[in-house]
Amino acid sequence: MVSIFSVYKFILHGIMKQVGVRPQTVEIEPGTIMNFWVSSNIPNKIENTPKKSKPAVVFLHGFAMDGIFTWQLQVLSLAKNYAVYVPDFLFFGGSITDKLDRSPEFQAECVAKGLRKMGVERCTLVGLSYGGMVGFKMAELYPNLVEYIVATCSVLALTRSISDASLERLGFKCWPDYLLPDTVKGVRNMFEIAAYKFPHLPDWIYKDCLEVMFGNRKEKEELLEALVVDDKDFTIADFPQRVHLLWGENDKIFNMETARNLRMQLGGGAKLQSIKEAGHLVQMERPFVYNKQLKEILASFSEDVHQD
Repeated sequence: MVSIFSVYKFILHGIMKQVGVRPQTVEIEPGTIMNFWVSSNIPNKIENTPKKSKPAVVFLHGFAMDGIFTWQLQVLSLAKNYAVYVPDFLFFGGSITDKLDRSPEFQAECVAKGLRKMGVERCTLVGLSYGGMVGFKMAELYPNLVEYIVATCSVLALTRSISDASLERLGFKCWPDYLLPDTVKGVRNMFEIAAYKFPHLPDWIYKDCLEVMFGNRKEKEELLEALVVDDKDFTIADFPQRVHLLWGENDKIFNMETARNLRMQLGGGAKLQSIKEAGHLVQMERPFVYNKQLKEILASFSEDVHQD
């Protein structure tokens, strides 16, 4: 029996290609390969086909799904006016490595190297949850590459105190118990927690999801283990970039208190907006509102450039 997710993936990839967004494999270094979905009408150093450039926007996905599935509705909305890049993190989608490093820093380094290989000199990062953590690390390590940051339902780093508070709120002992379910009930629970109001779906859909979404379990458990850091080992970087926080008001994983604390950590220059009746997956639950606000944020970044 054909999986509904396999069918949807085939259709989604076809739609992306119709709007000029295509997959591209980039060798980051020997043994490490990343898949990017890339606007086909942008400058590409690999293919040596320079064209008039558009502002580059890099979408960084969360932990459960790959890049294009997570950001499909945003890519369709922005692809006309922006040079869109959507990487799959290592062990998601088509990205793999034989290296043993599982840290967010290594993910950040690989994405940055991939972007450089494709000729990206400056970009705006839009990161959801895990992707936001990787994005903040990219901004810290590569300030000349990352110009602006839009973080959605994320934190600077998953410190032990933030992790413990979130897990207690959700009712789990560890992140793999939540993010790597091994039963149909666990998959349903994962999505219902992540959403403000998740639609009722039959169990066979969750069964399909269980079979296709949770490969590379060993490596993903290692990614989650490497994600949590002791509070004493965490220091707040001095980010030169403008940062905008765009949140689901009803996020249970990183709630609005977490968002307000993050804004305080970032200093007075950071801005915070929230979207009502939306949870952790705000970009999927309220895509029209999210896209409208994201476009306004990106436009404000462009106004800064013109004023400079």
